[in-house]
Amino acid sequence: MANMTATASEGIELTCGMSGSHRFIFTLVPVVYGFNFVIGVVGNSMVVAVIYRYMKLKTVANVFVLNLAISDLTFLITLPMWATFTATGYYWPFGSFLCKACAGLVIFNLYTSIFFLTALSIDRYLAIVHPVRSRRYRTVGYARISCVLVWIFAFVLSVPTALTREVHIIANGTTVCGILHPKDAPRPDNLLLAISLMKSLLGFLVPFLIIITCYCLIGRALMRSRHIQKSVRSRDDEVLRMLAAAVLAFFLCWVPHQVFHFLQVLHQMKVLKDCSIVEIIDTAMPFTICIAYLNSCVNPIVISSKMSALSYRASEALSLTTKGKTSSADSK
Repeated sequence: MANMTATASEGIELTCGMSGSHRFIFTLVPVVYGFNFVIGVVGNSMVVAVIYRYMKLKTVANVFVLNLAISDLTFLITLPMWATFTATGYYWPFGSFLCKACAGLVIFNLYTSIFFLTALSIDRYLAIVHPVRSRRYRTVGYARISCVLVWIFAFVLSVPTALTREVHIIANGTTVCGILHPKDAPRPDNLLLAISLMKSLLGFLVPFLIIITCYCLIGRALMRSRHIQKSVRSRDDEVLRMLAAAVLAFFLCWVPHQVFHFLQVLHQMKVLKDCSIVEIIDTAMPFTICIAYLNSCVNPIVISSKMSALSYRASEALSLTTKGKTSSADSK
């Protein structure tokens, strides 16, 4: 229950009551959060360790994957607090500062994760479709600069969320961490509306359009090349499968959350006023968040493992080609 409509500053009366408050949510969602926390911390820590210790930061892709894993780790430290918040019936015992910090880190991770995925997609597009022309720009130095810009931009976008979150005491005495929407306001707060729209546009729609465009162009290039280079057909097919899986995972995990977030925006704009609809939104939102968080936690593992497999196959093919040339030279 992140959003509240109220008439007073103490003992706030909620317009639709404690919507979305169900025992199965208070039981199931913390368990999922705990699963995400354990898998995410272990998986992302392994990615960071492997890249930093063995693979080093020698490629652009490794730089982006490393930063993606670090971004997820910074967010994962907030999951135990959100699990406690949900398990206790939306009671926030951690104070105002952590309320703001945790809410800001959630949005911060949303932006950094999607921006790094977008950067990875652009890098794959340049590497596969324009391997020669992009060589001077696809350097580790440029990748590091891009990562710094992503961190700064995501931080700027997440600050308003942290500032607008606050601890409130509602009528039944429960202390919650949320956003206050005054019931008597003639129109929604422009800042809150802008934050919500940015989350939908910059946090999903625009990056998704860029990602899907990159993968479509990559697919078209690979489909053309398979008629020219028959020997690399199986490797091209695997690249296509990897890209299709990445796009599908991105879409399936983030679309449910964005759909219900858009419904929240409509409620915030007073387009939707029916409390039964608010009940559906507030009941579904925790589960859509769980799905979105799960994708963020496992994404670096999926990407790095598949990229490693492709790199191994490419090097194996190159090794076989070199051996073939050596054998031909020896026979002469």
